[in-house]
Amino acid sequence: MKPIVQEDRSGCGLAIVATVAGVSYKQVKMVAGQLGIDVQDPQLWSDTKYVRTLLRHYGLSASSHTTPFTSWETLPSLALLAIKWHKKNSCAYWHWVIFWRGTKGPVVLDPKQSLKKNVRTDLGRIKPKWFITLESKRSL
Repeated sequence: MKPIVQEDRSGCGLAIVATVAGVSYKQVKMVAGQLGIDVQDPQLWSDTKYVRTLLRHYGLSASSHTTPFTSWETLPSLALLAIKWHKKNSCAYWHWVIFWRGTKGPVVLDPKQSLKKNVRTDLGRIKPKWFITLESKRSL
């Protein structure tokens, strides 16, 4: 799986959908606009409904609930993780990343634009709050 880098400040959700769906960031951004999802909306950082809507559009299935993170070993093969979780004015915000147990071992695909490498293996430095299990209809 090749990570797609976010092109907008609040575009991490779009980038993870593009990565899992195997399409470009621009394509997901266009679809998001058609579905009434504005990439400038800070709700992209604080509500799972937008990412779920985009995943469904691409035929991807996500669990209907979030599961608290307990350990890297207990994660499913493919999951969306909420990292950098914090509250601001009583609203929760986070950064979306993908956890994937690939053929070369577990990695986190981080869409953050300023990273030198978007495939991360420094799992001990990443502090997930919760995750959403993903099932893909395409071969990863």
